[in-house]
Amino acid sequence: MPAPTTASRRTAPRSAERLDRDRQAAPQVFERLRELIISLALPPGSALSRAALAEQFGVSSTPIRDALMRLDKEGLVEVFPQYATVVSKVDVGLAQQAHFLRQALELEIVRILALQPDAALIIDLNRIITLQQQFAKAGDFARFMAADTEFHQKLYDAADKRGLWDLIRSRSGHIDRLRRLHLPSLGKAQAIVRDHKLIAKAIATGQPDEAQKHLRAHLSGTLRDVDKIRMRHPEYLSD
Repeated sequence: MPAPTTASRRTAPRSAERLDRDRQAAPQVFERLRELIISLALPPGSALSRAALAEQFGVSSTPIRDALMRLDKEGLVEVFPQYATVVSKVDVGLAQQAHFLRQALELEIVRILALQPDAALIIDLNRIITLQQQFAKAGDFARFMAADTEFHQKLYDAADKRGLWDLIRSRSGHIDRLRRLHLPSLGKAQAIVRDHKLIAKAIATGQPDEAQKHLRAHLSGTLRDVDKIRMRHPEYLSD
């Protein structure tokens, strides 16, 4: 990626300022910036000024540096020494790798869950699906995506695989941004809700093969349409 121009310089919105003073600053800054990058509030090409971020968050340069190093490790920013830190473009190759890893793990997870259905889990999944329907109707894509994340995290938690969820999340920045670009497409949110219903139903009724079938279709939707996404947002995707 070429060095950013002045026009591409952005910092985190002012709403990101407030931190919990009872917790370490660096993890909070990391989470706030990561959320802004994944949601595309900070789109690819946005330059992040350490000094401006330190002022906005009310912290020293050290937690800002640490947060940006973590984002760099996840491939969500690129560092131009002595110049700037810039939000990276979406790397389709890395998105495909994250998809491969996530699909392999979640296929096994839904199989495990469907072999021993848990009523409390199904209640939780259906609650999230109801929220997603409301957010889709309102066009609230940010909260829709948060609910989508919660749905899948619940699967890992129910299978006692939370550590694997943390691993998946650390690898999913590029595929998550692709999904965010894809989400406003006509019928996409409704398709996600439909898939979630089918997955939850297959788990509830003890049908592991059905759960795997619906999960595989669900996770593959965005990469199937990557060429269409690239045509709509060529400036956001790397070659």
